[in-house]
Amino acid sequence: MTATREKAQIMSASEIERTLVRLAHEILERTEDLDRLALVGIRRRGVPIAQRLAAKIKALENRDVPVGALDITLYRDDLSTIGAQPLVNATEISFPVTDKDIILTDDVLFTGRTVRAALDALFDHGRPARVQLLVLIDRGHRELPIEARFVGRTVPTTRDEMVEVRLREIDQTEKVLLMEKTG
Repeated sequence: MTATREKAQIMSASEIERTLVRLAHEILERTEDLDRLALVGIRRRGVPIAQRLAAKIKALENRDVPVGALDITLYRDDLSTIGAQPLVNATEISFPVTDKDIILTDDVLFTGRTVRAALDALFDHGRPARVQLLVLIDRGHRELPIEARFVGRTVPTTRDEMVEVRLREIDQTEKVLLMEKTG
């Protein structure tokens, strides 16, 4: 594994919170039929982001939005490079995706390959009416023609830099860091 060091903090816990509030408002403004809306988070950190957004929408509109969790491990195009026995987590989508307006959520958008895998995995569960992408951080460097409709923050990076999102549900801390390779 490549050694890294923290270069800068991009977002604090309060900045993440404010950004999610803004994104929840944007979802509400751009969604024609809230009855068809569902959020599906890409494991790992896309799931708590989707759950938090659903809670914010519930607080604003007093309506429940279904939330699912999508595991893309077996859909990745780099599966042969991530180990002989990849760790597969459960996909948990307890609602029909067919004819839903799905907002696919993830923490960082980089090359677009994770989103491509997520689309393949999602369509194995049905045919949504529409799929839109929401990311907390868009760092550029796309290798596929994929663009997020909802973006928390755009952070220009070099190829030697990485963005690490740390969420309390997974990491017991809350911040977004810019990391750089040291070796």
